[in-house]
Amino acid sequence: MRSEWETDRAIEQYADTVRKICMLHLKNEADTEDIFQTVFLKYAMYPGSFADSEHEKAWLIRVTVNACKDFLKSFFRRNTVPIEEIQESLVSPLPQEQSEVLEAVLSLPDKYKDVIYLYFYEGYSAVEIGRLLKKNVNTIYTLLSRAKAILKEKLGGEEFA
Repeated sequence: MRSEWETDRAIEQYADTVRKICMLHLKNEADTEDIFQTVFLKYAMYPGSFADSEHEKAWLIRVTVNACKDFLKSFFRRNTVPIEEIQESLVSPLPQEQSEVLEAVLSLPDKYKDVIYLYFYEGYSAVEIGRLLKKNVNTIYTLLSRAKAILKEKLGGEEFA
């Protein structure tokens, strides 16, 4: 079990990354917070050690992705309707261009969302993403290429080519 200091440091250092991955998968603040707590509870209870901060971050990303997938497959999730679908959001809308890009990225299948997020937002290389997601590097290049093609078609722009 990790010390309170060590857990607080990890939360401070990796909270944004974990939240963004959760929002990418779950598209819901409440579920994001639940998974966020689950991930850092697993971190606090994890008995192993990490080689360095990159290994620690990779472990947290992997645990976050898996926790989101498990949550989405859960009985509760399949048999409920999010409140966001029932009532209109009170949050001010994003500018049109950002809203379109966000909608396009969120509409991608999960296998594409993960690689797009890790590549463009977290700055990981295809090799690093392959290690994180336990996939062949050529598979990552293929997923990136296909995701870019889908985004280009949806957004009708050349900037994703």
